[in-house]
Order: sequence, then structure tokens, then C-alpha cells
Amino acid sequence: METVDVVVIGAGAAGMMCAIEAGKRGRSVLVVDHAPKPGEKIRISGGGRCNFTNLNASPKNFLSQNPHFCISALSRYTQRDFIGLVEHYGIAYHEKTLGQLFCDGSATQIIAMLVGEMKRHGAELRLATRAEHIEKVDGGFLLGVNGTRLRCQSLVVACGGKSIPKMGATGFGYDIAAQFGLRVLETRPALVPLTFDQNTLARLKPLAGVAVEEAAVSCGKTAFREAMLFTHRGISGPSILQISSYWREGDEIGISMLPQTDLFEALRQARAANGRQALQTALAAHLPRALAQSIAEEANLPGNIADIPDRQLRRVAEMVNGWRIKPAGSEGYRTAEVTLGGIDTRDLDSRTMAARSVPGLYFIGEVVDVTGWLGGYNFQWAWSSGWCAGQAA
Repeated sequence: METVDVVVIGAGAAGMMCAIEAGKRGRSVLVVDHAPKPGEKIRISGGGRCNFTNLNASPKNFLSQNPHFCISALSRYTQRDFIGLVEHYGIAYHEKTLGQLFCDGSATQIIAMLVGEMKRHGAELRLATRAEHIEKVDGGFLLGVNGTRLRCQSLVVACGGKSIPKMGATGFGYDIAAQFGLRVLETRPALVPLTFDQNTLARLKPLAGVAVEEAAVSCGKTAFREAMLFTHRGISGPSILQISSYWREGDEIGISMLPQTDLFEALRQARAANGRQALQTALAAHLPRALAQSIAEEANLPGNIADIPDRQLRRVAEMVNGWRIKPAGSEGYRTAEVTLGGIDTRDLDSRTMAARSVPGLYFIGEVVDVTGWLGGYNFQWAWSSGWCAGQAA
């Protein structure tokens, strides 16, 4: 029977970071993953350039039933720490918007860095390898790995959530938690495009592919101001992905497509300057042409803008900056960037990520009920939680 100190299930961002840190402590570490390659979510992130962290990462950028849980990990291993590792490897990067850091080149540089660090510190990586039949024994765990038995002192679950199943995502981590009596909170897709009902889609079909540079999107008391994109299923873009983590079925969202513009006043000025122009033309000075046309058609105000009274201009301005709509749903785990919910943090130690009731068992990364905003925050949680577990496992 093979014996190692630490087995990490999952060769993603959190799992590899944990393996590196445990290896630094002289622990014998084995990382197993059923995928053929490590770090697949890293590879596809940021359009292939990996938005690996955010300069502004702090606990306020994360959702959890216990918003205080992430404080310890994020303060012990910060975005500056990970940036230091990236710089040590000479990986060029740039800040895009709102503190988001991306590689200048390919996201595979980050994967190569992590795999290289694991190798340097003696952690073994076995891909196309499944962990199964896990049981607790005196002094550790027994598990099956590709048909053979393996014994370890510490078991770290870093196999992620349910998002993007075509990449191999499953609920395996939640199954392990339930097996050992840990509570698992309801999971749902997060950072995901929202969809419309068929009637709304039919009306907005011509807008598929049209983007708004800055939209203020709100749900309840939460609001984000970033780009928005109309799709053939509904709406997407950074502002929508952000609000999707707060949206629930039946909720209405508010959208202002020109949040920095007093559109009523702008239309009045357009009417005074050139009353012979159509409403669509006046709107196109501020919005994409197809969107301007759609709003003008919905407003059903033919003729020149000179013929449109103030009350109707106010109605048009409200259609643009006071749009209220109830999405039919989301695109689900198929396209969700992360999974909301997961392992109940009440059952974990915030400094080590260890299960309070099961000595030697750890949960890190997306499988835990800590979900970041769009923009590198979820990677930072992976680095931070993985680092913490690596100091103890």
C-alpha cells in the first residue's frame, strides 16, 4: 500500500497552491485529478490570459453565509503575495480595469509556474486519476486511486464546484463533505448570464451582440456599473455576471444603460438643436444604433423629435435609464464561472480550512461557501485558502 503525508484532490488553483505550501514544509504530497491536464479553469480564464488576482481584493468582495470567514485567509496570503510569485517567475502582466490583473501572454504561464513550484518542492502530480472509496482510519485516511489503495495523514479536497461541467466539474467535493457529516449549503450558478422569456427574446432578438459600454445594474440594494451585452438568450457582460450572484428567480433587476447621462435633458437639447431629426437619430448619439432603433420602435413615437412633448421624452429616458425587467432564469452551470454556496464555513477552521469534526480533512477553493466577485477575486480566494491549508495539512 502506498503511503504519503498529504493527498490533494483537485489540480486547480487552490489544490496546486496547497500542494506547493505543504511541500515546502517537507511533507510528501500527491495531487490527483481526473482531468488530463492541470489548471483547466486557469487556462480558459480571462479570455486565455488569466485574470489571476485583483489589486483591490478584500473581504467585502466575497459572498458567504458567514462574510467574516474569509478574512483570515485573505489577510495571511494577500494579492501582493501572489503578485510577488508571478514577478519572481518573470511573468509579464497588466492591470486592465478596476484592479484586475491579467497576464500579457498566455494563462498557461500561470499553470506552468504552479506545476514548476510543485515539482520544485517535491509534490507529485497524477492526472487522469480518480480518487474514490474514501474512509477515515486511525491517523488518517484510506482511499482508492485508479484501482489501488493509498493511505495519507491529511486529505485536502480542492475539486471545485459544479460550474462548467463540460470541463469535468462535478459535485464530488460536496459528496465528500456530506460523507463526513459536514453541512453543505444550497449551491447555484454564479457569475452567469441571465436569460429572458420567449416574448422578450423575440422583441430583443435584433440586439444580440450589441454591447453597452457602461450599464448600472441593480438587484435589491446591490448594484454594479460595468459593461453589458445583449445575447441571443438574454443579457451578459461584466455587470450582469456580477449581479447574477445576488439575483434569485422571481427577482426584478434594474438597468440604467446611460447612468452618467441625464437623457431627458439630452433629448430636449437635441430637439432644440435639430427638431427635424427622428427620435432614433437623437438616441443614436448616445447609444449603439441598433439599441437606439429598438427603443425608438418600442416607444412608438413616429415623426420628428420636434413633435414629441416633454412627457414622452421623459418616458423614453425612463426606458433607457429606468429599465426594470424580470429575467426568466440563468444559463446555469454550463456557463457559470463559479458556484455559489457549498461547504458550510461553520464546519471549517478559518485559519487552516480544516474540518472541525474530522481531524486531517481540509476543504479549499470553490467548494467552500465563499464566492468572489468577477475580476480575479475567486482566484485570490483559491490562492489564499490553498496557502492556509498548505501550512497545516
